[in-house]
Amino acid sequence: MNKKWAIVLGVLVIASLVLTACPQVTPQVIEKVVKETVVVEVEKPVEVQKVVEVEKIVEVTPTPSPEEEKVTLNWNWGTEIPSLDPALATDTTSIDALRNLYIGLTQLTPDGEVLPMLATEWEVSEDGLEYTFKLRDDAQWVKYKPGTKEIEVMRPVTAQDVVYGTKRTLDPRTGSDYAYVLYVIKGAQALNTADFTALSKEEQQALLDGVGIEAPDDYTVKVTLEYPAPYFLGIASMWVMRPMPQEPIEEYGDRWIEPGFYWSNGPMVMTEWVHDDHMTMEKNPYWWGADEVEIERVYGVMVVEASTAFAMYEANELDVTGPPLEEMDRVKTDPVLSKELYIAPRDCTYYYGFTMDKPPVDNVLVRKALSAAIDRQGLIDNVIKGNQLPANTFAPAMIFGNAAGDPDIAPWALDYELGKEMAKQWLAEAGYPNGEGFPPITLMFNTSEGHAKIAQAIAAMWQDVLGITVKVENQEWKVYLQTIDKDTPVEEMPHVWRLGWCADYPDENNWVHEVFHAEEGNNNPRATPSRFEELTKAAQLEQDPEARKALYKEAEKILCDEEARIAPIYYYTTVTLTKPWVTYRTYGEMSGTSFFQWKIDWEAKKAALGL
Repeated sequence: MNKKWAIVLGVLVIASLVLTACPQVTPQVIEKVVKETVVVEVEKPVEVQKVVEVEKIVEVTPTPSPEEEKVTLNWNWGTEIPSLDPALATDTTSIDALRNLYIGLTQLTPDGEVLPMLATEWEVSEDGLEYTFKLRDDAQWVKYKPGTKEIEVMRPVTAQDVVYGTKRTLDPRTGSDYAYVLYVIKGAQALNTADFTALSKEEQQALLDGVGIEAPDDYTVKVTLEYPAPYFLGIASMWVMRPMPQEPIEEYGDRWIEPGFYWSNGPMVMTEWVHDDHMTMEKNPYWWGADEVEIERVYGVMVVEASTAFAMYEANELDVTGPPLEEMDRVKTDPVLSKELYIAPRDCTYYYGFTMDKPPVDNVLVRKALSAAIDRQGLIDNVIKGNQLPANTFAPAMIFGNAAGDPDIAPWALDYELGKEMAKQWLAEAGYPNGEGFPPITLMFNTSEGHAKIAQAIAAMWQDVLGITVKVENQEWKVYLQTIDKDTPVEEMPHVWRLGWCADYPDENNWVHEVFHAEEGNNNPRATPSRFEELTKAAQLEQDPEARKALYKEAEKILCDEEARIAPIYYYTTVTLTKPWVTYRTYGEMSGTSFFQWKIDWEAKKAALGL
């Protein structure tokens, strides 16, 4: 819930060669026999050369005919996609792709409403512990065949695929970093935290069988929970609980996510993945709702630099992009771009995390000083310029149980004059008055022009207010995620690192517990258990909504104020530019962006491009 610097001109030249606003279908290959002269060397002792003529098959690429055009959305993934494996995906880029390739039991609207998807209906027991889902019987697994360029139906999607996918995510041998989300299911945590190497096959199977999910028949899934969870239908929409195809996973191992091996069951099919360059998805004609899908192809490049993507947008090579920070003033005043600009609140938070077992940020006073010395409103007004709101808590206002803006929590985050005063005081109490004796620290972010500007601004604030030295570093997204993982050796971790979090479902459990619980969450700060963990666990079990809110407020205070495991910086807004020929699109979705629901006026797009 991101990337290497490249030369803008070089990327633009390449983009102009491989991208068009009306991408062509991969041309038909025609075989033609030609003659080729080959020089053959004959072995000693007789040194002679013999010229022979051989026949060779070569490929001739004809010009595609107009009827081969497909309604195409030109998109920028912004980075190499870390994974298309539903059990292994953890980042927004992968989740955007999976949202279109895979469908789950339910689907969440941007405002958190639960809609049917693979499940047409469901029943919940009176005690809230059992969910019975009835599945549609017309969902199909499909695979794209690069050789024939055809989409092939493999077999129907069944309830057993949901059971297999859920247990595969939880199986510790899979190595899913997001498995903890499913701990609400009976037996899930016991399976996921088991040391399989120390167990017999019978003991392993007993743990797998003990997970509270079963398929009474081919089109019924029954889930039993550890405790009542009113947010479970939101979890049922997530990629980690979607059906997964056992056959290619077991046959091809890690390679199963590559073109030609990959099975999917959603409205789109992955047809091409040139790593670190582009990935293409095409409409799945065998999806049950295919008649309502207007986008026939999503051609997604992997351009990291916002300035390059913006230039491509202005050249009509991208249909959607986020404006670079340095262009925000021009975009807002430009008569054309200002009409294409959309800004609205979003259920995401931008924050800096601290490596809590690495000196000097192992000292809570140092962490509080660093957080308080950030001028959040000044950063928004002068650098980001997207109407964001300064954050004093982790979860934003649209999340159930949030305490955003509550002055009882980190009031210094909302008042910079108070923040500067407190920051200096805390750093002095930590033993570093005016920054004296404070060792240099590293602030790391994933490669992005925007993240770089924010990091540089905050590093300057820390140096100005606290008198400390900050080294700013960046890494490409996929590498970065590995670097800041809680299992990375502490000496390889930066002191401070950037991340963002967007809602998987609209409940504080998805924020404070699933992200920062020291034993059941991501725990990138590497915290040790405290009262925070007790509070978030108690809130999970509490059935009274008002009591849950009170527990979450106390947990937010510990997270962002008393222990300062993180420094929340701002609550996101959606800031995006969209071409006028994109006549319908979605914004701020949970669990990924639904490209298959977008609509394009294809004739208007071609006319704008002079085609």
